[in-house]
Amino acid sequence: MSVLVARLLTFQQALAIELQRFVLLWRYQHHVPPFTLWWRLVLKRIVDIAGSTIGILLTAPVLIAAAITVKLTSKGPVFYKQERLGRFGESFNIYKFRSMTVDAEAAGPQWASRCDDPRLTPIGGFLRRSHIDELPQLFNVLIGNMSLVGPRPERPCFIEDLNRDIPRYDERLLIKPGMTGLAQVHYRYDTSVADVKRKLRFDLLYVKRMCVALDFRILFWTVGVVATGKGK
Repeated sequence: MSVLVARLLTFQQALAIELQRFVLLWRYQHHVPPFTLWWRLVLKRIVDIAGSTIGILLTAPVLIAAAITVKLTSKGPVFYKQERLGRFGESFNIYKFRSMTVDAEAAGPQWASRCDDPRLTPIGGFLRRSHIDELPQLFNVLIGNMSLVGPRPERPCFIEDLNRDIPRYDERLLIKPGMTGLAQVHYRYDTSVADVKRKLRFDLLYVKRMCVALDFRILFWTVGVVATGKGK
């Protein structure tokens, strides 16, 4: 009986936490009725599960080819695992195909650089330009750490400084991070705090107007960004 009571209490606490988080997001989207917001979140998760599953199946040959190429062209693991902070600061591991040498951050964490970064592996530049290095994140979406669309997740070592230096930065943590987002289709990779400041207004706009229709538009724009190579 004690085990059952403990489980019920744990469930009750988790439910209370989720309700508080929902209220915070609803207050941010003050123009949206609570049921509408709840339904948007349900639809968003359905689209994430369906989209990531279809994406994994369609890109399976690319995933296999990329994994083999990474292994053959440089020493080290095929996948790169890194801690990121997601919704309400929850920690999770994000996965990418490794595009840099294994000692790329021997001197400590650094901002992402462009495709001419000397730390890149022989195939790393192509993986970044084509965004193939991001494809393993489809599994993050499938298990629920991320969404197809949302603010990009940041590293814990950077978030403390960004919260201090950039007003309202923590508001982007009201929703799950995404593989792509409104900021990503309008701006390049973050290479400095100035880049983060410019992209924040797009992230906050998305949090305020989040809906499946906007997600489909962003996904459509993302295809264009990838096809033209603008998202460097």
